[in-house]
Amino acid sequence: MLRSLPLAGVIVALLGVVAPAVQAQTAVHPVYGPRLEGYDYPFPVHIYAFTSQRQTLEMAYMDVAPTGAPNGRTVVLLHGKNFCAATWAPTINALTGDGYRVVAVDQVGFCKSSKPGAYQFSLPQLAANTRALLDSLGVERPIVMGHSMGGMLGVRYALQNPEAVSRLVLVNPIGLEDWQAEGVPRAGLDDAFAAERGATFDSIKAYQRRFYYDGDWRDRYDEPVAMLAGLYAGPGGEIVAWNQAQTSDMIFTQPVVHELPALRVPTLLFIGETDRTAPGAARATPEVQARLGRYDQLGRRTVEAIPQARLIAFPDLGHSPQVEAPEVFHAALLAALASAR
Repeated sequence: MLRSLPLAGVIVALLGVVAPAVQAQTAVHPVYGPRLEGYDYPFPVHIYAFTSQRQTLEMAYMDVAPTGAPNGRTVVLLHGKNFCAATWAPTINALTGDGYRVVAVDQVGFCKSSKPGAYQFSLPQLAANTRALLDSLGVERPIVMGHSMGGMLGVRYALQNPEAVSRLVLVNPIGLEDWQAEGVPRAGLDDAFAAERGATFDSIKAYQRRFYYDGDWRDRYDEPVAMLAGLYAGPGGEIVAWNQAQTSDMIFTQPVVHELPALRVPTLLFIGETDRTAPGAARATPEVQARLGRYDQLGRRTVEAIPQARLIAFPDLGHSPQVEAPEVFHAALLAALASAR
């Protein structure tokens, strides 16, 4: 038999039921500030302040000294769209242990860097920002290494600054095909923003499981997903989603595939061949979707297009070989870099 409760009693009773569920959810999926406040990076974070497009902005970065015998070389790490400088931690440890200095950068609009309300995002702009940061640190002719969107940015950086790059390392870069020319409709910024605003831990994980990891999932993949989901769910979720929508449009409309033959920098191309990443492909017909994101084919086409390129393929790995099989990837990376000295 139900008995009547005063309104205050109902509220207290409901809170008693809801609060533990909220606490449990928060414990599993943490929430972060708009600049990833609350998430600790594995190495000290530095801030580079600069002026761009009539506003003062800040880029967060880690500058990590070698722990092994110094070899005098610097590697600059460029993150992907769904990643941050922090997700390079195992690679930073591998490189610094082999004597490299490592600078890992958060681009404007991402992670611990500024989230501008009004900014014209472009790959040339992000490359210019990165060059200004490296100049401020006195870094000359580094090895530039980028993953996913960071690989796309690395190509643009090397095209703009061929004299300032000793070697380009690309890890499953996107932009190796022109999705719009292949038949993928462009999404308007408002639609892209709505999609980004609706992103959750579960939706991000489902996307990455399907396209990044060939349907497989391991517990260690959860952390970068939780980091990104925590940004969307936090108090700065709106500006985070807006910058993500802008950079999604940047990626879609600025492919680098047409300019690969113009690269004049020795290039190492690391490709996990089960990767099926193709931004926007879900908007295309099934026929178009079927031919996009075939990294088993894209890797071979790309190495033929770049004049001084070498392909290191991982037939059983996907979009993030450095995350999926770090020991295998880092052994291949250090060997390839050593052979190029």
